[in-house]
Amino acid sequence: MRGTPFQRRVWEKLKAIAAGRTVSYTELAHWLSPLANPRAVANACAANPIALAIPCHRVVRSNGDLAGYRWGIERKRALIRREAMA
Repeated sequence: MRGTPFQRRVWEKLKAIAAGRTVSYTELAHWLSPLANPRAVANACAANPIALAIPCHRVVRSNGDLAGYRWGIERKRALIRREAMA
């Protein structure tokens, strides 16, 4: 996987999120460091080149709304729904 050291750290944390669970960008930032910026985490998620191997679709806004997704919001919604039912 090619990416900055920060992106690779974010991607590793994303792989630790259990299927059927979502976390906020802020929560994911705090997993990395108390000083990590949620916006930087969102940018790292957007740079993820392998959608299903690195499940960036499991990250949502702090209020639970779906945020942008490289492959479309409807696909993100469907992936989250499918994982929740499994």
